[in-house]
Amino acid sequence: MSDVLKDKVVVVTGGAGTLGRAFSAAIVRNGGTVVVADRDIDAAESVAEALRGEGPGAAHAVPIDITVADSIDSAISALLERHGKVDAVVNNAYPRNPRYGRKMEDVAFSDFCDNVGMHLGGYFLVAQRFAAAFKVQGHGNIINMSSIYGVVAPRFEVYESTPMTMPVEYAAIKAGVLHLTRYFAQYLKGTGIRVNAISPGGILDKQPQAFLDKYNALCATKGMLDKDDITGTLVFLLSEASAYVNGQNIVVDDGFTL
Repeated sequence: MSDVLKDKVVVVTGGAGTLGRAFSAAIVRNGGTVVVADRDIDAAESVAEALRGEGPGAAHAVPIDITVADSIDSAISALLERHGKVDAVVNNAYPRNPRYGRKMEDVAFSDFCDNVGMHLGGYFLVAQRFAAAFKVQGHGNIINMSSIYGVVAPRFEVYESTPMTMPVEYAAIKAGVLHLTRYFAQYLKGTGIRVNAISPGGILDKQPQAFLDKYNALCATKGMLDKDDITGTLVFLLSEASAYVNGQNIVVDDGFTL
């Protein structure tokens, strides 16, 4: 435990999800106040409740739908009223429709547009609305979650002999997130607002062994990462240690993209 995030109020969208829970816990362990923001407010409340007492920081929950401007604005207003400021937002939610994840040949145009609109569009909306609030207070920090498949082309061979694929929507979204990051960082220069991205490699989540063997063979030592392997990078970007890091993307993938 540490206090490197002491007095910082950090919003994590998709905070009740797998990575969101790990991020929220890391913020609390490092002395920050985490706002677990999620469409599923009951799940968000459960995560916040579980985190209380796990570190020197604090946790509470707010409802948020990253695809609805009024929802984001309401969350920001409530947080400013409660805390007087918001120091950072982590764009981590993962909205998608029920048909997401099909092989490229089977993806309908309407579904492609729907998924890109919700995910990339949602990240834009969060960044836009929080940036407006950050400008007023004179400082802020936006961290966007991208992926190694926003950086390099998919390695489809690792999915052979499995029912898995790398969705075309995901590649378009995560590549878009990276340029959205650069756009906002450049646009907001001089306002006291930083914008950066994290691109994780694969996160272990009960994938087939055939996939794991092929994926891990392309890495340096560990292969597929645990969700907690990403939290150190997040804490760095949230802390004053990264005060002059802006418009950057940090890849955490055990060498997969080399």
